[in-house]
Amino acid sequence: MIPQNFVIIAEKNSPDMKRFLITVFGPTAIGKTTLSIQLARYFNTEILSCDSRQCYREMAVGTAVPTQEEQAAVPHHFIQDRSVSDDFNVGQFEREALSKLDKLFPQHPVLIMVGGSGLYANAVLDGLDHFPEVAPGIRDSLTEAIQTGKIKDLQRQLKQLDPESYHSIDLDNPQRLTRALEICISSGKPYASFKQQAKAARNFSPVKIGLSAPREQLYQRINDRVDQMIAQGLLEEARQLYPLRHVNALQTVGYRELFRHFDGDYSLERAVEEIKKNTRRFAKRQLTWNRKDSDIVWFDFQTDAQEIFEYINSQLSTEK
Repeated sequence: MIPQNFVIIAEKNSPDMKRFLITVFGPTAIGKTTLSIQLARYFNTEILSCDSRQCYREMAVGTAVPTQEEQAAVPHHFIQDRSVSDDFNVGQFEREALSKLDKLFPQHPVLIMVGGSGLYANAVLDGLDHFPEVAPGIRDSLTEAIQTGKIKDLQRQLKQLDPESYHSIDLDNPQRLTRALEICISSGKPYASFKQQAKAARNFSPVKIGLSAPREQLYQRINDRVDQMIAQGLLEEARQLYPLRHVNALQTVGYRELFRHFDGDYSLERAVEEIKKNTRRFAKRQLTWNRKDSDIVWFDFQTDAQEIFEYINSQLSTEK
């Protein structure tokens, strides 16, 4: 059901038709998938995933992709549509997502975007920031440091060069860490300083909502989800991917820890506890990232969906 006063703004396919992209933010395990499906069914529309890992078909369990039933209920895009061996980055996602939006908006004046990657979401909503070129030698040096187990040294270096990025990015993600450092070293300026540029023009209006929970409840949901993933076969999934463990897509919480278990560094029990701990840390960084955006309107994760529908309807109705 699309609000009547929204529908009459313009006929479908009209160049004057208003377009809205409802984006659902929130930490991992908070319930974003469930809400996005409720929204898509309410507005009779489709969902774009902006999760940087759910796009890989080999990582179904460890990335908590929507179930087959959920995907059958609502059309999803960018879910398991490529391999971990394929190169894929935020720039490619921005281009592909904007192209997909252009194809879908004529049929659906309201679309939904949801996922755990704030960087991917912001690329679609605001456009990517422009960064200086990086000398290959710098990148090679940082990559070698990661491969030789010096990630803690790089984290300390980033803290010194760019405290803002140190407190906002996922420090356990080698790609994010080395990207921030290579910009700091190449430019002599903080990586964060390049992320304060003017927003790109978009042909849709964003509506941003977020789900939150008290810390204790969120952490319990995370712990429960990890246990559920193990029960659903995460160990077997990680074992199948172990030969590809150096692929960038697999430098991900849930897989890194199990790879160390296979290497003999961790018992299975410790690996599971490390997954829970690192997932909690990841959730904290997601919250830090999202709370910088004052346009996100937050709802408790237990809020009745009808209340959220009503809020969104009010936003669509005022955008004439």
